[in-house]
Amino acid sequence: MTIIPHISHVQVPITRTCAHPIPNFRTTPPKPTAYKCRFQTHHSDHRQELKMEAVDAAGLRSQFLQVLRSRRSSDVPLSVKPAKPVAEPFYQEIPRPRFSKAMESCPRANITNLKDLLHEENLYLTTEAGEQGRLPVLILSLKENNPGKRPAVVFLHSTNKCKEWLRPLLEAYASRGYIAVAIDSRYHGERASNLTTYRDALISSWKKGDTMPFIFDTAWDLIKLADYLTQREDIDPDRIGITGESLGGMHAWFAAFADTRYSVVVPIIGVQGFRWAIDNDKWQARVDSIKAVFEEAQIELGKRAIDKEVVEKVWDRIAPGLASRFDSPYTVSSISPRPLLILNGAEDPRCPLAGLDAPVSRASKAYEEANCPDNFKLIAEPGIGHQMTSSMVEEASDWFDRFLKK
Repeated sequence: MTIIPHISHVQVPITRTCAHPIPNFRTTPPKPTAYKCRFQTHHSDHRQELKMEAVDAAGLRSQFLQVLRSRRSSDVPLSVKPAKPVAEPFYQEIPRPRFSKAMESCPRANITNLKDLLHEENLYLTTEAGEQGRLPVLILSLKENNPGKRPAVVFLHSTNKCKEWLRPLLEAYASRGYIAVAIDSRYHGERASNLTTYRDALISSWKKGDTMPFIFDTAWDLIKLADYLTQREDIDPDRIGITGESLGGMHAWFAAFADTRYSVVVPIIGVQGFRWAIDNDKWQARVDSIKAVFEEAQIELGKRAIDKEVVEKVWDRIAPGLASRFDSPYTVSSISPRPLLILNGAEDPRCPLAGLDAPVSRASKAYEEANCPDNFKLIAEPGIGHQMTSSMVEEASDWFDRFLKK
């Protein structure tokens, strides 16, 4: 198994008021991965031809961190405060979701009294100033008589859901010896106040350009979460995995690109080619998932309908670089050599399989040249659209066991 050193990309002082003391922690700068990419832009049709050259992964991460820092206040100490369990989880959809067959199918240890043996932690991390800088965290683990360092996996929910929705996965992984972690992404769960909080945040980002609620702000939170997790006494800092569904899959992808402390990565129905979708007129399904912000942009741009120009301008405004330098052909390969499993539906209109040709080609080359081709895999489940299936949950479980269990 390839062990990736834990690397802090955000140097912050840490204070805490809960159980696990945090020692002084010293980190080293990342080693660059030997891949480069270059854009060749054709201004007549806004297409960008990919050139296969080396990518300076560390340099690209640095650029991404600069973008993340550009729309937030100065760093604040990463504080940790205890919280109470959420009695009524908040979902931004009606009717409220009740059951996930895929999550309930997750492999778990045969423990008859599992509920009694689970240790639950609820806490808040302060990741930046302001209301959205309070990050709610839910952690499940098995109570241990002989505590030691264990592997951890971070789970990320889909649009309009929350961390409590992920409890079946948290319990299953905890039963198998993992420390299972979930968060509320920006403007979701405890960070939402009404049914349109996330929608309103996206529109505000388009109008003001002062936040990045689509993917990027939660990626910042996940970097700060890694600061916390790597310094817990019960977590092995070299064995932290990350996964998520849909929006959560995109969060997992970008967090792993940005922070090499996430050592095993499984984005589920989340990886797509944003530039490819624009150039090939396959952007509609993704746009429809957060349509309100595109409708607002259409009106402000004086367009009769949402078109590729509107789509490109929205991405550039709310997530700068998402359809260019930080798109999948460059960021996916930058995860090498860490184990990466991409799970998609072969018929997913939000993540069209044809749009992954370039990212998969580049990633395969990166892993081959790093002498670990078996560390990268794409599984596109036949006949499946934008849906996380039981098969995907099982594949993810096997991948984490393969690379995180010692």
